[in-house]
Amino acid sequence: MTDHSSRSHAVLSASGAHRWMTCTASALLEQQFPDTTSDAAKEGTLAHELAEIKLRHYFFTLDFTKRKLNAAVKKLKEDSYWNSEMDGYTDDYLDYIKENALAFSSKPFVSIEKRVDLSTWIPDGFGTADCIMLSGNTLSVVDFKYGKGVPITAEKNPQMMIYALGAWAEYKFLYPIEHVHLAIVQPRISSEVSEWACTIDELLEFGEQVKAKAREALTEESVFTPSEDACRFCRARTVCRARADKNTKFGAFTATDPKILSNTEIGKYLALGEDVARWLKELQDYALSKCLAGEKIAGYKAVEGRGSRDWVDVDKALSAIKESGVPEELLYERKPLSLAQIEKLMGKKEFESCVGDMVIKNPGKPALVKSSDKRQAITTKITAKMAFNEEE
Repeated sequence: MTDHSSRSHAVLSASGAHRWMTCTASALLEQQFPDTTSDAAKEGTLAHELAEIKLRHYFFTLDFTKRKLNAAVKKLKEDSYWNSEMDGYTDDYLDYIKENALAFSSKPFVSIEKRVDLSTWIPDGFGTADCIMLSGNTLSVVDFKYGKGVPITAEKNPQMMIYALGAWAEYKFLYPIEHVHLAIVQPRISSEVSEWACTIDELLEFGEQVKAKAREALTEESVFTPSEDACRFCRARTVCRARADKNTKFGAFTATDPKILSNTEIGKYLALGEDVARWLKELQDYALSKCLAGEKIAGYKAVEGRGSRDWVDVDKALSAIKESGVPEELLYERKPLSLAQIEKLMGKKEFESCVGDMVIKNPGKPALVKSSDKRQAITTKITAKMAFNEEE
C-alpha cells in the first residue's frame, strides 16, 4: 500500500499546476517557505489510504484479501484523524470507480496510486494519480478529493490533464489511446461526480502549453500574476509583494460618478476585491505569529484574547446542581439529529430506501457568484408573462 503521508512533490507539481501555469514566478518563490501540513490535509491523507485499500481489495482480491482489508482498516481506525463518515465517503468513491470500470466494453486494466513520469513536459516532473483505467482506445483518470471547502471541476483541470499526459506516456505502447476521460470525486461537497472528456490530440496540445509554462517558471522570464485561485494555496501568498501590490491598488479604481456607483462599476469593484479580504486575514494571522515569536510588527502587538469558562468535572458539577434542588430535566435538552447527520449514521443507500420519499429539498439562499458559474441565474423580478399566468 502507498505511504500517502510521505509522498514527495516536484518543484513544479501537477497538483500546483493551476498556480504555476498562471503565476509562473510563484514556483520558485514559494520554495523559500516550508510545506506545512494542516489537520485537514492529514485527514485527507487518511481518507486516501482508506480509499486505496478498498480499491485494491475490489480489483485485486486474490492478492489483497478480505482479511488484509479488515486488518488495514482496523489499523487506520487507530489514527486520531479517523471518523466514521470517512467510510461512507470512500464507499462513494469506490462505487463510482466500479460503475466506471463496468462501463467499458471489456475489462479494463487498472492501476491504483500510480506514480507517473512527467519529465517530457516538466523538468524532473512526476506525480501520483489516484486511479488509472485503460480499455481499448480509452484512458480514464479518476481523482479522489476529500476536501470540503473548494469545489473542483474536472473540466480542463490542469492537474488531471497532466496526470493523463503521464498515463499516456506510460501506456501508449500498449493501448492505442484516442479518448481521454477525467473525473473528480469530491463526496463531501457534492454527490455529483465532475467529469470531462477530450481527445488525445487536445491533451497533447495542452502538453505543449505545460512545457512552455514549466520552462518559463524555472527561468528569470517568469512573471507574477496574482489571482484569487492562483494565490489560494501558494506558500508565499501572505508576504508576496505582487499580491500585496495588486490588493492595495483596489482603492485606485476611479468611478465615473462621484456620488453613486453604477452596476458596471460595482461589478468591477467586486472583481478587483475578490482576494482582498482573504489576503488581509492571512496577513493578520501571519503578523500575530510573528508577534508571538517575539518579533515586532509596526503598530501592532499580541495580547491574550477573551477567555471562556468550562467545568472542571461536568458530571460532578451536574450532580451538585441536582442535589441543590434543580430538576434534572431542566439541565438537559433532547432533540433529533439533523437530516444530514442521520444520513451519515444510516448510510446513503439505507437512508434513501427508508425515508427518501419523506425528504424535500428547500431552495437555497440566493448567492452572488461569477458569471462563469454553471448554475442558472435567478431573479425576484416579476415579468409580464409571470403576472399574466398568475392572473389566469
